[in-house]
Order: sequence, then C-alpha cells, then structure tokens
Amino acid sequence: MNELTPESLELVRDHTVYACVMGSRAFGLATEASDTDRRGVYLAPTPLFWRFEKPPMHVEGPREEQFSWELERFCELALRANPNILECLHSPLVERVTPVGEELLSLRGAFLSRRAHTSFSRYAASQHTKLVADVRIHGAPRWKHAMHLLRLLLSCRDLLRTGRLTIGAGPHRDRLLAVRRGELSWAEVDSWMARLSQETEAALSTTPLPESPDHARVADFLHRARSASAAASVAS
Repeated sequence: MNELTPESLELVRDHTVYACVMGSRAFGLATEASDTDRRGVYLAPTPLFWRFEKPPMHVEGPREEQFSWELERFCELALRANPNILECLHSPLVERVTPVGEELLSLRGAFLSRRAHTSFSRYAASQHTKLVADVRIHGAPRWKHAMHLLRLLLSCRDLLRTGRLTIGAGPHRDRLLAVRRGELSWAEVDSWMARLSQETEAALSTTPLPESPDHARVADFLHRARSASAAASVAS
C-alpha cells in the first residue's frame, strides 16, 4: 500500500473530478454488513508533471475502502476495457462530479468496445479458478465471491448483446443474494456460470460494439483537460 502523503491527500481532496460508490451498494446487492467502496478520479495539476518527480497515478485513502486514479491512468485502463474501471463510470451512486467529470461520464460509450469480451472473460476465468480451488480445499467456494462473479458474467453478456454496460443486479438480484447465502449448491452455481460464459461467446458474433474504443476522442478530452489546468495555473 502506498503511503498517503500530504501531496496525494491534496490531490484527492482538492482535485477529484469524479467520485462514486462501487461494490455491493452500487450493484444493488448490499447487506447490513457491506462495506462502502469508494472510487474516484482526480486531475493532477499540469505543472506537477513539469518536475522530475511526477504526481502519483493512484492514491489509496484517505478513507477506508477508498481508491482514486489520476485521470490519464483511469483513461488508459478504461481504453483497455478494465472491468473495474468501466463499471466505475456506470455507478448509480455518484458522490462528486465537476465539469471535467461530467465530460468524462459523457465518454462512457467511447471506452466500450469488443475488447471488453477479452478483459471481462480473462478476469472471470481467474476468479473462477480461485473458486474451484476453494471448493477443492475447503469443500465450498466463498459464496460472496461467487455471487459477484455471476453478476460480472451477466453484465458482460448483456454488454455484448446490447452495447450498453449495466452494473446493477436487476431481475437477478434475489437469486444472486441466494448464492451469497449459500442456498444454491456449487454444482448449480457452476452450471449457471458455464451457461453465462456460453451465452457471452454467442453474443460476441452479433454484438453492436465496435472493434476498438474511440481513442482519438478520449485523447482529445485528456489534452483539453491538461491544457485548461495549465492555463488555470498560469492565471493564478
């Protein structure tokens, strides 16, 4: 974990352009024991990049379960279709948004592409491997993790089918919560996962998503945000 320095604290406190709540609360799957996972994006003032020591690309804290990315790093990861990053842009629980943040949100569609199939599927496969190991060693998976993997698979399948990313559990909420409580057998859960993976593969052949994200549009946004920051520092 990176040490929270006065500079990194200032970046999160004074330069956050977008902040939201993620995790179970954003997915509609929270219980009384659920944490509040906060995610954010900050725009480091452009003059900080004119030094040998660059500003941090991410900051953990200052609150519990809080993590923020510098705008450029966030955009890089979103262009790669990182599942956690893309989902941040679709949280229904927005806590802070500036004009720069509003423009970032307006770019949600520019980040979406068929690359999501690869990134989501790879992440899902790694999580499934961990669940299988838990079953082999302990006789059961971590049911909370199984629930979240199912939700991710549902989200990926529907993204490929519709071209829109939806992170909420929606009509699957009750069954997903039943998984969390361990009310379905591992065989039932694993079968559901396998079926969703097959449906996702089938959706890829007819998806409305473009082959690649709109890199030029995102690059233009980042350039203008950096330029405005530089101009503001000169004016002050």
